[in-house]
Amino acid sequence: MGWFGGNRRLRSRVGKLRTANPRFQQKVYSIDLYRSLLILVAFILLYLPIEFAASLGQDGTIAAHATQSITTSSGYVGSKVCAQCHQRIYDQFSRTGMGRSMTQVTSALLETLPAKASFHQRNPDRDFEVFAQDGKLYQGEYEADANGKEIFRDTHEVEWIIGSGANGFGGVVRKGDYLFQAPLSFYSKPHRWALSPGYEFGNYGFNRPILAGCIYCHSGQPRPVSNGNGRFKEPPFSEMAIGCENCHGPGITHTLKMRARKGGNVENDPSIVNPAHLALALSDNICMSCHQTGDVRVLKPGKDYGDFLPGAPLENTLSILMIPPNRESPPQSDHLEHYYSMTLSQCYRKSGGRLGCTTCHDPHFEPSHEEASGYFNKKCMACHTEKSCSASLEIRRHKNPPNDCAGCHMPKRDVHVISHSSLTNHRVLKQVDEPFPDAAFHQATQVLPDLIHLNPIPGHKDTPPPPLTLLQAYGELMEKKPEYLGRYLALLGQLERTEPGSALVQAALGRRDLRLGKFQEAVVHLQSALRIGPPQTAAYADLAESLVRLDRAEEAMPWLEKAIELDPFNSTLQRTRVLRLIEVKRYADARAAMQRYLERFPEDSFMRQMLARADQITAPARGEHP
Repeated sequence: MGWFGGNRRLRSRVGKLRTANPRFQQKVYSIDLYRSLLILVAFILLYLPIEFAASLGQDGTIAAHATQSITTSSGYVGSKVCAQCHQRIYDQFSRTGMGRSMTQVTSALLETLPAKASFHQRNPDRDFEVFAQDGKLYQGEYEADANGKEIFRDTHEVEWIIGSGANGFGGVVRKGDYLFQAPLSFYSKPHRWALSPGYEFGNYGFNRPILAGCIYCHSGQPRPVSNGNGRFKEPPFSEMAIGCENCHGPGITHTLKMRARKGGNVENDPSIVNPAHLALALSDNICMSCHQTGDVRVLKPGKDYGDFLPGAPLENTLSILMIPPNRESPPQSDHLEHYYSMTLSQCYRKSGGRLGCTTCHDPHFEPSHEEASGYFNKKCMACHTEKSCSASLEIRRHKNPPNDCAGCHMPKRDVHVISHSSLTNHRVLKQVDEPFPDAAFHQATQVLPDLIHLNPIPGHKDTPPPPLTLLQAYGELMEKKPEYLGRYLALLGQLERTEPGSALVQAALGRRDLRLGKFQEAVVHLQSALRIGPPQTAAYADLAESLVRLDRAEEAMPWLEKAIELDPFNSTLQRTRVLRLIEVKRYADARAAMQRYLERFPEDSFMRQMLARADQITAPARGEHP
């Protein structure tokens, strides 16, 4: 039965969580393991203003939440510096959804927010609340028994708001150096608070980390720690809302040059990127960095999301890959596939390479809801005429809004992955039920027959991503598409011969051998991976697991502790620590680990039961009555 009769049950729970908990699925062969979270937060980038959100820009959102003083080693100066010469553009951009993508919670902001609400989740039986107090915004999670007695309560201050408001907004909380998503989001269409996207699949409480792949698309200059699992430098943001340099690149050289100049041409200064002067593919790369998800996004070895610079090929930083669609089951959703959808449109395919994102979108300007129809109609009329439309003018005038090209040909659809939300279809359909064009099913190449490479370097369409990138892509895809497992293993075998000095390859070999039951071989590979570096949570955890399988549990404990040190809010690793301490009969340490665990994860009813059982058994030894 073990120490408190729950050892077997705890082992079972940990085992299930290893396969079910996305916090534990940190595949060593996949850099971006939280694509679902990227999808979650990136939708908020598209919000248009509603009453409370509009107030965020009244005093110039970027100005209110940007800092002028950013380390010159990075080259970024902040949007306030740009505004000194480009005030009109700055003011205009600050009213767009991107210009209001993130803000800090202030007393003034609270006056515009629906800041008091409650929400009940049935499974598990939990209650959530939102409230304002002393000029701050809070969210809490709590549970009560059948008699109404409170079992636990976990309340955190919401320090930042992500989103400008069209579909809603979410919150960010801080725990020490770590940032996490708040469990409740506000949805504009029903005008109410509900579970944040993704929480319908599991109760993550306040333990869903804000990762670099997400926050780089929702803030101006975030400062995440590399491989930090939600850890940030202080302050976490040099600039909150998306700003000038996100699309124009670091401005320090341009700023110093313009301040020192005496006359001369300022329109074509090569020290700053103007997307309008770039090749269209490179201009589109800037948009794709956030508005094109694909089925997998893989960072290049040694790269972080912040390494992408406007004007450079996005492929130098990350590869965006998509599973080729098939006629039998074409894609049902193109959420955050705006670029890919556009490339399937007749407009794009007949443009001869002249149609891009900025053909219709001006990043500096966002028309109001009332202005949008006329504004985008003019974009359509740049290529079409009134006679291009087969519908009669009489029919078009009875639409709401009337005579709206995009309303018919780019209809908004509900977003299945995000409740109460909708986005525009960029495939520019002639008919609502128009099938995918034949070209959609012939996009794979001979050199890459099983994936579509969405962002190849311009002029190198037939050059596939390097093998290390494909290894990570196959590794992530095989979890939901088992047909990629064989390709992953074959490529891994090839890289074992050609790239034995790669930490990524050694860690992947260790994971493979661990799953095959070759525990000693796994230990050798994983130790090599950690020796080559950099430290990886999953590699430490896999090494600890391999040693346990070799009956070397005591030797495994330091490696497990290193994994927890890198990812202290990973509940599965913390549960595993409790289990291992029990297995090596360090009962006092196990009890202390349970207490620390519940301080961090008070919502875990199973661990509360285990601690109560442990306290009951060990009470006499501690001089207490059970």
